[in-house]
Amino acid sequence: MATFGFILVGLACSLAFAKGASAHGYIESPSSRAALCATGVNKDCGPTQYEPQSVEGKGGFPASGPVDGQITGGGKYPELYAQTPTRWSKVTLKGGKNTFTWKLTAPHSTAEWKYYITKKDWDTNKPLARQDLELLATFNDGGAMPSPSTSHVVELPTDRSGYYLVLGVWEIADTGNAFYQVIDVNLVNDGTGPSTQPPTVPGQVVSTAQTTSSITLQWSASIASEGIKNYEVYRNGKLVGTPSQTTYTDTGLTANTAYNYTIKAVDNKGNVSPASATVTAQTLKEDTVIPVTPPTGLHAHMSTKNSIMIMWSASTATNGIKNYEIYRNGTLVGTATETMYDDTGLTANTSYTYTVRAVDTLGNKSQSSAALTAATLPDSGGGNLPAWDATKIYVAGDKVQYDGLEYQASYWTQNNRPDSSDAWKLLSNATPEWNSTKAYTGGSKVTYNGIVYEAKWWTKGEQPDQSDVWKAVQN
Repeated sequence: MATFGFILVGLACSLAFAKGASAHGYIESPSSRAALCATGVNKDCGPTQYEPQSVEGKGGFPASGPVDGQITGGGKYPELYAQTPTRWSKVTLKGGKNTFTWKLTAPHSTAEWKYYITKKDWDTNKPLARQDLELLATFNDGGAMPSPSTSHVVELPTDRSGYYLVLGVWEIADTGNAFYQVIDVNLVNDGTGPSTQPPTVPGQVVSTAQTTSSITLQWSASIASEGIKNYEVYRNGKLVGTPSQTTYTDTGLTANTAYNYTIKAVDNKGNVSPASATVTAQTLKEDTVIPVTPPTGLHAHMSTKNSIMIMWSASTATNGIKNYEIYRNGTLVGTATETMYDDTGLTANTSYTYTVRAVDTLGNKSQSSAALTAATLPDSGGGNLPAWDATKIYVAGDKVQYDGLEYQASYWTQNNRPDSSDAWKLLSNATPEWNSTKAYTGGSKVTYNGIVYEAKWWTKGEQPDQSDVWKAVQN
């Protein structure tokens, strides 16, 4: 199909890019498979539930990139490879113009954005392969730095209806990698040709915070073929605000009073959606004190021999969260405004126990989070490394011994044997025998029939003496 026109929208964003994180971006609207994992709609997603923005793999798709069957997980997250007609929650879209919005949590010079859809005859019971896809649109950024909220208008086919996958690929200009986001779509069409999609009704309207004089609302984004211009917030049937974001704080209210709210979406052509379901929220009494909720989901994101990075889920508070206090072995060691902290200057091969407390803008503090124990990596070679444990969860940077050799985890993994999984990188100066079930990256060396071969690029299952991806080298 031809490349369609697009809009690139830079939306005001109150969150700064997270520093030091390895996460980068995901499709926020319409909600991707990874985004629905993060909100808990999709279950059993593995580490993606914590970082929907981390589905990153080799770039250059479709000539390169993840192998067939692993595209939906970027070649790194097996839980996302699964494919049946009922495995994943779907979003309903209509054929014609649709707006796709990426939420970017770290900046990257961008080569291009690409969008694909599965063909009419694709098999919904098989993991996604290249032969299942047809190109919808390509947007070339020429190395530019995108906005934290980046949108494209893409025309979906009007000649098919039912369950289809839309694949978005964000090709990075300065790393050679790409981010892969798949959307499980219930596509609705009457088969007569292109049609205009009016704004969908804002969903999941909730009140996230209340004070004695204000109520904060939040809702899920609407979708429109012409793009969303803004939302209209109605209090007791009267228009009180027109925010461009999916949140709004209604101020100047009376204490201990209930108010009814509805939300409408407005597209760039002035079309208005029907009103959302009504949500009722009440301001607080003058003497009401709402405690700050403690952080949840505390987990170790990455470890080195002298540092441990921890992450957690955000707390809530009536007056908003000011920062978080990080405690190591019961002692305050730092504060963070984001939901992550890199604890440095630690001792190699040592375990530490962490808890986190949230602090609101008035100085009120939450209870401590559940405790997390994490360890730094050993300072030296394989002789001091722990043996690989099939029951243990490892994250990027973790090192283990297996069968006398030293390996390092490339990303989150559990029960993937180091000598046969591309989750592990061999660090020892050794040349193992080629394994048909293991994936190798460019530069990896193996022995096959007594000859040493080196991989030119990513490969799996291609016999060294019969494939151009391998070249014979001196050991």
